[in-house]
Amino acid sequence: MHTTTSHTPPESEELEEAAMGPGSRPARLIQNEATTEIPVHLLFRDGPDPVNPVKVPLKPAVVGRRQGTGEQPRTRRTAPVRGRPLPEVDPELAERPARVLPGAAGVLAGACGVTGCVATSWWAGLLPPFVTAALRLPASAGAALGPAQWAAYAGAGALGLAGFGGLARGRTGRAWVLDLFGRYRGTVRRTGLLWVNPLLLRRRVDVRLRHWRSEAMPAADPDGVELRVVVRVVWRVRDTARAMLGIEDHETYLRECVEAALARVPVEQTGGTRGGPTAAGDALTRLVAAEAAPVGVEVFSVQPVRVEYAPEVAPAMHRRRIAQLDARQRAGMVTSVVDSVEDTVTRLTVRGLVDLDDYERKVLVRDLTVAFCSGRAEPA
Repeated sequence: MHTTTSHTPPESEELEEAAMGPGSRPARLIQNEATTEIPVHLLFRDGPDPVNPVKVPLKPAVVGRRQGTGEQPRTRRTAPVRGRPLPEVDPELAERPARVLPGAAGVLAGACGVTGCVATSWWAGLLPPFVTAALRLPASAGAALGPAQWAAYAGAGALGLAGFGGLARGRTGRAWVLDLFGRYRGTVRRTGLLWVNPLLLRRRVDVRLRHWRSEAMPAADPDGVELRVVVRVVWRVRDTARAMLGIEDHETYLRECVEAALARVPVEQTGGTRGGPTAAGDALTRLVAAEAAPVGVEVFSVQPVRVEYAPEVAPAMHRRRIAQLDARQRAGMVTSVVDSVEDTVTRLTVRGLVDLDDYERKVLVRDLTVAFCSGRAEPA
């Protein structure tokens, strides 16, 4: 009997003794070229961490593959390129209240100007005798217009013009955008008689809740078939400064926003499987409201009120729709007939009115089906 003994090289024994610690299991070493080293306890998480973890050398390619969740290094995914967001009209251009005075101040200033003109005329002796008598003024000793009289006329006339020329009437739902030499000076939303600086340029803007019914605009359904859609837009001017000064024509811009949204959102006719015009209206409202907000226009609703196929595809789509309705009606009729036949045969059998074998049951089912189908096919 021969005994086979294995001889362990001295170098392997020394490495095993160095790797084994008190109360720890021997760690298997992977030797390679002198490269990046990682601890063994990071590879084996099921056991306790050794006191002196052994570092195992690995190649940089292996380390690179192990860094991510898979074998290959993790790569960054670039986000898809989208359109740039709408720029702000002007960060400093925002609606603010203008400085105005009550209308009584303008009336008082105008009355003072008129009174000053009359007094200057009396001072210069230019008032007719009947006016002097009507106003019960004493006779004036003046006989001509001098520099003082001209200065008094100028001051009183300027005061009267400024007083009466600055009077304005504010209405509910209307506002004025004030502009002085090209610079925005504020917005007037007050109502009643007001006094506004007559040097300011006034631009009237309607701030009421408004609705606009568009003409037939081109659109497409979810299958790409061309449509003609009429929409109703409910909107109002929220920021008068941006709506009047930040863009050339906010109403034209709103109309173009609606056309652009219709080109991106598919519109489905009533009775569709994807929400119909209601779902399309919600998507249109979100898009148009987001694009109109930077110019001071607030959009509440964009709803399709009429959806029609384009004239060139309308006959074909009408025939297709009639065929679908006919097929749906036929399927419903067949289902109803089968249910009626089944119910009739079951009642006859359960109540014991007839005793049928398989052949007789098939004949009865056939006759009942023919009778029911004939009755459903007859016009009412």
